[in-house]
Amino acid sequence: MLRCGDVPLPLALTSVTALSAPAIPEKDDFEDVFAHTESVDDPRLIIVGDDAAFAATLTRLMRTDRLATEVAFVPESRTPATEAYGLRTGSKAASIALQGEAKSIPLIRDDAGVALVGRALVRGEENSLVGEAYVDDTRLFSGTVPGIRIEPTPQMPGLRAAVDRARWFGGYKWLTGRAVQLGSPSAFLTRDGVPNPRALKRSTFYRHETKWKLVR
Repeated sequence: MLRCGDVPLPLALTSVTALSAPAIPEKDDFEDVFAHTESVDDPRLIIVGDDAAFAATLTRLMRTDRLATEVAFVPESRTPATEAYGLRTGSKAASIALQGEAKSIPLIRDDAGVALVGRALVRGEENSLVGEAYVDDTRLFSGTVPGIRIEPTPQMPGLRAAVDRARWFGGYKWLTGRAVQLGSPSAFLTRDGVPNPRALKRSTFYRHETKWKLVR
């Protein structure tokens, strides 16, 4: 189990071997984690933290070819990832982490090699995103919009995207597909609550060739 940041630990997990990491773990924080998972035949890694910790873990598993590892997520409260995958929180999530079954689902990543577990938001300067975006071969928008949101889905084709309009304009009109591509003079990307350090002119999210194993 990897406990990320100063988060409460459900009682059901107190007997599980725990390692501590920052709220957003980095590459070196996984060395001991992988040493533990590689010592068992059917490894299961429990992440206690928020979506950013969950995404950082999945990113390291992807980059190190360890997607055969079963992954359970135990957040304190609801997050975009729990909504995307229909996951529980708190003590119920802890029980599922110990007793649930892992199933293979699509892995969504971007062209920077970062996994997406909950939601990516793209904005422009002063909340006016200028450019063009496609989901597979279908145009999502062309011109100026407030922004777009991208979310993974547990079923194929793997992701969905929508223009991020206020809900009173009729809600989100989702397009599903394997990939979403954006071109813009200046786009500001936030992945699972973590802002990208610089503006982007292009960004692509797409389904990785290998699935991952989520405990649900």
